Amino acid sequence: MHIKDYMKNHFNDLVLCPPLFYNWDTGIRFELGDPSIDWAEKDKYMRQVYIRALEIYKALHNNDDELYVVTMAHFSNVPKQKVKKLNLYKRYINNKTVLKRLNLDIIPNIFAEEDEEPIPKDNTYRYWVRCKACEVRHVQLIKSICNHEVGLKPRVYQRVYFINITTGTIFHIYDDRGCDVISILSNSIQNLFEKYNDWILDYDRERINAVFI
Repeated sequence: MHIKDYMKNHFNDLVLCPPLFYNWDTGIRFELGDPSIDWAEKDKYMRQVYIRALEIYKALHNNDDELYVVTMAHFSNVPKQKVKKLNLYKRYINNKTVLKRLNLDIIPNIFAEEDEEPIPKDNTYRYWVRCKACEVRHVQLIKSICNHEVGLKPRVYQRVYFINITTGTIFHIYDDRGCDVISILSNSIQNLFEKYNDWILDYDRERINAVFI
């Protein structure tokens, strides 16, 4: 199934862009990095970020789960002939057969108003592939996503979304500060709410409690 059809059928045509949590009724926003840790202790800070992000990812995905791994990219300053060259999937998908099924959709400016003329440089390039969770080098990929804003390498600049077809959830790390998990059904992520309750972002706790308590 094309990713567009899946999102239409299961997530009411939800646009994959931040803030995912605020754009869907059933979800949890988790805090990854502890803002009270001094930046001089960057290693300590990032260690917590990695641990939390990986714990949440593993709680959401079993090895045999079917996923869409979706990357939303923008190339306003990149020559047109280089637009299709995205190495993320070669680095983090370990099945060459799956890589041959990599798809690219070019979407006109998703933030444009209805009466606004789309500008090519504002296009969004949506890369996506369907695979099993066990075919994703998730440890390396998760750490690279978390590194984006803090100047560490390796890092992934694009926004990556893990859509679990088996369970009906979407996982997105927006930066080292936190991540969003949304779901078709609250039961699918009730265990996350209970197990990692201390990690929930306090700012949104009242809204989240209203869904899961």
